Amino acid sequence: MSQLKTIGKNSAALFVAQILSYVLAFFYTLYMARYLGADGYGSISLAVSLTGIFGILVDMGLNTLLIREVARDKSKTNKFISNTAIMKVILSLVTLGAIYIFVNLSGYSELVKTLIYVVYLSVVIGSYSNIFNAVIQAEEKMEYVSVSTIISGLVMFFGTLIGIYYSWDVVYFAALYVISNGLNFIYISIIYFWKFNVPQIDVDFGFWKPVLKEAWPFGLTSLSGQLYTYVDTVIISLMQGTLVVGWYSAAYRLIITLLFVPTAVNIAIFPVMSRLYTSSKESLLLVNERYFKYMLILGVPLGFGTVVLADKIILLIFGTEYIPSIIALQILIWTTVFTFIGASFVQLLQSINKQLILTKISFICLVINVILNLFLIPKYSYIGASAVTLVTEIILVSYTIFICFKLGYGFDINKNVKILLKVLFASLIMSAFLLYFAYLNLFLLVVIGIILYFVIIYLVKIIDDVDKQMFRELIGRSE
Repeated sequence: MSQLKTIGKNSAALFVAQILSYVLAFFYTLYMARYLGADGYGSISLAVSLTGIFGILVDMGLNTLLIREVARDKSKTNKFISNTAIMKVILSLVTLGAIYIFVNLSGYSELVKTLIYVVYLSVVIGSYSNIFNAVIQAEEKMEYVSVSTIISGLVMFFGTLIGIYYSWDVVYFAALYVISNGLNFIYISIIYFWKFNVPQIDVDFGFWKPVLKEAWPFGLTSLSGQLYTYVDTVIISLMQGTLVVGWYSAAYRLIITLLFVPTAVNIAIFPVMSRLYTSSKESLLLVNERYFKYMLILGVPLGFGTVVLADKIILLIFGTEYIPSIIALQILIWTTVFTFIGASFVQLLQSINKQLILTKISFICLVINVILNLFLIPKYSYIGASAVTLVTEIILVSYTIFICFKLGYGFDINKNVKILLKVLFASLIMSAFLLYFAYLNLFLLVVIGIILYFVIIYLVKIIDDVDKQMFRELIGRSE
C-alpha cells in the first residue's frame, strides 16, 4: 500500500471515530454543563485541567517514543511494552505525591480535592491503555484505536445521561472518567492480545536510562504544552473561583472539540513522516506542504464562522448561564486556527528527531503564558486568559515554522501566500452571508455557510492537479 493510501486509510478510520467521539462529547458536555451549572462544571473542568498537567509526568514522552521506535523496528515491541509499564508505575506514584502536595497548598475545598484525586486515577488508567495504543499506532492499525475512541465517548455520553436521570452529584461525574478509561483499557488490552500478540516480559533495567534520555524531550514538550494550555484554568481557579472557571471552560471545551481534525491526521501521519525522514526528504516535504495547505483551507473559515455565530453556539449548547462565555469563544477560536496552521510543522520536528527544539519553543511559550496570565487574569479575568492563550499559540506556531524553514524543511512562500489570500477571500464572503442571514437557524447557517465556502474555494482554483491526484490515490483510484 502506498504511503498516501496508508495515510488515507488511517485518517479515514480516525476521522470517523473522532467525529463520532466529538459528537458524543458535544452532547455529554452540553448535558453535564447544564446539569451541574457553571460552578459545578467549573470544578470538574479544574480537576480535568490539573490532572491533565500532572498526567504528563506519568507518561514523560514514553508513548511518543514507543510509536516512533516501534514504527522503525518492530523487534523492539516487547522490550518497550515491558519496561514502559514498570516505569509508569514509579512515575504514577511520584506524580500522585506531587498532586497531593499541590492541592493541599492550593486552598481548594475538600470537594475539589476529591474530584482531582478521582480524575487522576482515570489518567493513570488511560496512560496504561496508551501503551497498547502506541504499538497499534506504530503498526498503523488505526481502526482499533478508532473503536477505542468511540467506546470512551459512548461511556461518557450514556454515563452522563444516567447520572442526570438519578440526580447524582458532581463526584459521580468525576468517577465517570475512571469508568470510561477502565473499560477502554479492557478493550484495547483484549484487542492487542488477540490481534497482535501476548507481550513477552522483557525487563531490562539497563534499557531505562537511554529510553528516558530519548523520551524526556517529548515529555517536556507535552508538559510545556499542557501547562500553557491549562495553566490559565488553574490560575483562574486560584484567583477567581470555579464559577469563572466554568465560563472559561465552556468556551475552551468547544475549542478542544474542534481540534479533532489535526489530532486525527497527526496520529495517522506521524509514523509515515518518521519513516520518510530516513528514506525520502522530497516525499517528506511534499506531505508536509500539502498537510499545511489543507489545514489552512479548513482552519481559517472555522475562525471567521465561529466569531460570527458564537452567541448562537453558546446559548444553544450551554444556555443563558454561560453568556459570559461568548466573548471567550470569539477569542479562543483563533488559537484553533493557528493550531491547524502549525500542526504539520509540529509533526515535522518530531519526525526528524528535533523534539528538543520543540521542547524549547514550548517552554518559551509557557513562560510567556504564565507571566501574562499572572498580570492579566486579576484585571481582565477569563477574557485576559483567553487573549493570553491566543498570543502564546501565535508565538508557538510562528517560531515552529521559522525553525523548520531554517532547517531546510520549508516551502514556496509566495505560492502559499496566494493560497492564504484566496482562503481569506472565501472566508470573508462566507462571513458576510452568515451576518446577513443571522436570523436563520444555526444548523441551517452552518450547512449553507460550509457549502458556500467550498464552492468559492473551487471557483478560485485553490485545489490544483497535484491535490486531485493525491485525492484519487487516497481513495484508491490512482491511475
